[in-house]
Amino acid sequence: MINRIKALFAGASATGGSGDEAGRHSHDELQLAAAALLVEAATLDGHYGEAEQVAIDGLLRQKFNLNDEEARSLHDMAVAEQSEANQLLGFTRVIKDRYGPEERIELIEMAWEVAYADGELHAHEANLLRRLGGLLYVSDRERGEARKRVLARLRPAGP
Repeated sequence: MINRIKALFAGASATGGSGDEAGRHSHDELQLAAAALLVEAATLDGHYGEAEQVAIDGLLRQKFNLNDEEARSLHDMAVAEQSEANQLLGFTRVIKDRYGPEERIELIEMAWEVAYADGELHAHEANLLRRLGGLLYVSDRERGEARKRVLARLRPAGP
């Protein structure tokens, strides 16, 4: 897995293919890029608390069908990648170039979920989501709809 991840950021396909078509990519690539962007969203407000970490692990388990150990390992790799250098552009370029529109919208929705994990949206987090939308070619409307879906899931069902 580590070699495939290194190949991803070197611009090569981990599976030996061209990797140029949207929707054609390895699960490892999608998982690390998504996890790294989620970590970026969680750390922007200057506080990377347990709520954000738990939210990321839960999203990774749910979206990628990982067990606890796999999700934690992916999360740890994403933290290491994110802390080594500002990889935001690299991660978003890979996603934009290799993933279809639905996958990019799903990633935005995951990022909204992490941003709201601590119960509040900080200005830095909102700014990141706007930037991600632009970098991933997700329209403001689609980004807003993703946000509404997350808020609907997070709100307790009322009378």
